[in-house]
Amino acid sequence: MDYKIIADSCCDVSEEMQKETGVELVPLTIRIDDTEYIDDHTLDMEAFLQHMKESKNPPKTSCPSIYDFFHSFKDSDNIFVVTLTSKLSGTYNAAMQAKEMAMEEFKGKFIHVFDSLSAVVGETLVHLKIHEYLNNNLSNNEIIDKVNNYIQEMKTFFLLESLDHLAKAGRLNPLIAKAASILSIKPIMGEDNGVIRLVDKARGYERAFKRLVDIIGEESSKLEGRLEEKVLGIAHCNCYQRALKFKELVLEKYSFKDIFIVEMGGLSSTYADQGGIVIAF
Repeated sequence: MDYKIIADSCCDVSEEMQKETGVELVPLTIRIDDTEYIDDHTLDMEAFLQHMKESKNPPKTSCPSIYDFFHSFKDSDNIFVVTLTSKLSGTYNAAMQAKEMAMEEFKGKFIHVFDSLSAVVGETLVHLKIHEYLNNNLSNNEIIDKVNNYIQEMKTFFLLESLDHLAKAGRLNPLIAKAASILSIKPIMGEDNGVIRLVDKARGYERAFKRLVDIIGEESSKLEGRLEEKVLGIAHCNCYQRALKFKELVLEKYSFKDIFIVEMGGLSSTYADQGGIVIAF
């Protein structure tokens, strides 16, 4: 079957993963002061993170344009799109408007847009699930039903080294961020139907790190099926050794079907910042 998987650039994938699934990433843009960065393979992550650290202004992100998505819809008859949660970005709406335009111009084309209700490695898992079902020769409607169920059950959590950029970007009260820094409190955040929520907190990164491992077990009891049937994705911002240590701790306690680690791109790093980790399963 002629098909194509498309995602926005908050879907963090390795080069090997991208070759395997053929996913096309439509980039968001990030502006810091007077500099605009395109979140694609040309982005110099080291310079980007340094600029973000030095700037007193919050980074501003822009979703892909309707035309960006429309252009990506041209060369396939069956298209599945994954976007970051519509609760935090206009990317889903842009993709939906592009779909309407494409369906009018290209008769007989199939396009479905999934709101991942997540971001970062949550999007990565959704696109991998689509690829799995396509390889199993499921029909388009079967894929829609199964992936929607997967999205509803998927859990996403993140642990950040610093809350500064969330505060600068208006996602968190600056006083809370300052107090957390002074007291060395590390909140563990998660998503609830596409919205960020506080899951737990601990004093010191190591305690929070271990607490996040425990939360996996607590949350898994609410899922249908066993962890042995699920894949855990770990995304990191410039801290591969930390991500690897997290994987090792998880393997000591749980038996996931598979665990992979990917490096964050620009959009993910804008909020996670240096040392941030996002997990999903």
